[in-house]
Amino acid sequence: MSTTDEMACIELVEMVTAYLEDSLADDDRRHFEVHLKECPYCVEYVEQFRQTIDAMGELTAESIVPETREKLLEAFRGWRESGIATD
Repeated sequence: MSTTDEMACIELVEMVTAYLEDSLADDDRRHFEVHLKECPYCVEYVEQFRQTIDAMGELTAESIVPETREKLLEAFRGWRESGIATD
């Protein structure tokens, strides 16, 4: 969490899977939902995430070809390191 009681967009991005799986701690869920009330960009992000899950169905690590899995992991590593998802 940030040093204030507010959640930054990057924190929301890092927690979206846990939020959608209903596995966030109560306090984190509260911060997440407060942020959604104030940030239309993150509302859209969560909705796109939900749509992707609905379109893909359940995807397990075992069902992904190892080469594709590595490409995806590398892409997300680069995305995170680039600072694109900053608030």
